Amino acid sequence: MYDHLTLISGRSHPALAGEIAEHLGLPLGAVGVSDFPDGEISVQLDHNIRGCDVFLIQSTGPPTNDTLMELLILIDACRRASAARITAVIPYFGYARQDRKDAGRVPITAKLVANLITKAGADRVLTMDLHAAQIQGFFDVPVDHLYAGPILDEYFQSLGLAPEEIVVLSPDEGSIKRSLKHVRQLGGALAIVDKRRSSATETEQANLIGGPIEGKTVLLFDDMISTAGSIVGAVEVAQAHGAAEIYVSATHAVLCGPAPQRLREAPIKDVVVTNSLPLTGEKQLPNMTVVSVAPLLGEAIRRIHRNESISGLFD
Repeated sequence: MYDHLTLISGRSHPALAGEIAEHLGLPLGAVGVSDFPDGEISVQLDHNIRGCDVFLIQSTGPPTNDTLMELLILIDACRRASAARITAVIPYFGYARQDRKDAGRVPITAKLVANLITKAGADRVLTMDLHAAQIQGFFDVPVDHLYAGPILDEYFQSLGLAPEEIVVLSPDEGSIKRSLKHVRQLGGALAIVDKRRSSATETEQANLIGGPIEGKTVLLFDDMISTAGSIVGAVEVAQAHGAAEIYVSATHAVLCGPAPQRLREAPIKDVVVTNSLPLTGEKQLPNMTVVSVAPLLGEAIRRIHRNESISGLFD
């Protein structure tokens, strides 16, 4: 059924890799990954992959430098083991926010990381909900860019929310396109939070554009929740304008620093995220729903392996 297809997982998210393998009905390839006493990463493939179509599953989330370096070493190991093709499956692509020169004398780290992955030997990349879509163009190999929006919409549709009671609230101007896609799928109205940034890590929410949202069910969508400052600020704006219930949704639950505490304390009915990153310890919130992207990634892997079109999965 899958001639010479091999799945290999790094250590960043073995649970997701296991789900993808189960969806495809394949075992994960045996690989030994460990750390030397000085922190360097050791990789050894424990099976023959010569001539195989290899898919390396590794989110480059926190600790980002470690998971990224591990991915590069895994790619190099597969290349030197004579894999026929290597696809880096990166559900969450780290360093994506550094995608342009927004100040003097700063790097474009997303481009640097793209160069590193390509130079290491990846023949193509499969990823989800990049922070900036133009990052696809940073790679000199094919990039298949999937979206979790339809999976999140399917969850909200299962709640039976009446379209006339829904307001999709964009947390900032940059998320308007994403929010409009959800409006077209779920119905309801669109509103926008006029976000003003006070520093590189802090934002201030000022005005609400659109609405009204009084007595409505408010849905907020973003590509990621990092420190949760922006999304919780938008939640507070929605509460101040009389929202009846507030849901927060994002593809990537980075949840670093004060994010878990902020989300616990905010007036949020449900935080809906995908499992593109592992959610352990304090990141497991009592009001959190996790939807799996394993079937989506598994179907993309199947189609790539068979050289079939995956454009139908982009929407």
